[in-house]
Amino acid sequence: MCFNTMSFPTSLHDILQYHSTIDPVSYGRTRNFLTGSVTRLSPYISRGVISTRKVLDSLVQRGFTFDQCEVLVRELAWRDYFQRVWQERDIDQNLRNPQEPLAGSGVCAALVNASTGINGIDRCIRELYETGYMHNHARMYTAALQCNIGQRSWPDGARWMYYHLLDGDWASNACSWQWVAGVFSSKKYVANQENINRYTGADQHKTFLDMPYEAFAEMNIPEALKVAEPFQPETNLPASDVLPDDIQGNVYLYDYYNLDPDWHKGNQGLRILLLEPELFSRYPVSDACIRFVLELGKNIPGLIVRSESFDSLSAKMPKAVIHYREHPTTKHYRGICEDREWMSAEVTGYFPSFFGYWKKLEKHMRSRFRAK
Repeated sequence: MCFNTMSFPTSLHDILQYHSTIDPVSYGRTRNFLTGSVTRLSPYISRGVISTRKVLDSLVQRGFTFDQCEVLVRELAWRDYFQRVWQERDIDQNLRNPQEPLAGSGVCAALVNASTGINGIDRCIRELYETGYMHNHARMYTAALQCNIGQRSWPDGARWMYYHLLDGDWASNACSWQWVAGVFSSKKYVANQENINRYTGADQHKTFLDMPYEAFAEMNIPEALKVAEPFQPETNLPASDVLPDDIQGNVYLYDYYNLDPDWHKGNQGLRILLLEPELFSRYPVSDACIRFVLELGKNIPGLIVRSESFDSLSAKMPKAVIHYREHPTTKHYRGICEDREWMSAEVTGYFPSFFGYWKKLEKHMRSRFRAK
């Protein structure tokens, strides 16, 4: 059975209360199972309500050892790693290899309609539509069907999934799809029916995936995945709130990736959530994602919502001192740029593989736990 239908609370009190109960030991044992003890923190990390460093600090403060937390810490490190890749590379393009073979663009219609015939995957796609969430293992299965079995382009599949995800992080999403497609890895990822049965709890046989792994190399595109369709959604941004007259002094600019209630908490200044149409034209998201962001924004007192470009907004407040956080989506902002909260600010730059990044980061992580 797939992850149960659920809603994600948006009040800071509920988020922090749940955050404090994460069990890293159980996570390490069961995270690959769709009914396992996953953290459910990804929507809050992606939207910047909490950071990977805050999760790390919480584990240290609660007295866990590095060995107890290593699996969870490593998974958090993947998030920071993909963000570092986005800082240095155009992740909309193939990072290492061409995608081959490639039958064409579009998204497999069977994925869009949750009708692949692989029951464990179809259930998870339906739950993605209902909840805005999909277990990471199911994301890999779905990407493998799109890219490696259906032979359709990874960018189209990645944008389709990102559109629906409450935890949509374009870095994690795009780089993960590239990894599955063999574009950002040494080989493609595939899963057979036995694997899917084990981790989804399904008991299905005689599907087009019911084969040994060595048979995948000679596999033709199954009939169920031959039809693809374009995915060209739009984002419905909210109406802008009214700006005060003659804005002066500090303005703290929040965005789709930064809704941290602790950022400059207690400092005087105007707080604005900027939702730029150009960004959402490039990376569209669903109405549910926008509603989720607006609800999370309620944790920031006095937050004003503006749906316009940075240039348009900044022209309306020439006397303001604008503060914002560094992110690949805010490179064109002007003002005081502040760094994000990384698990380790010392490990920076581009690493061709996660394992090179992790080799350096792991030393800092072990020291962090020893220094508690």
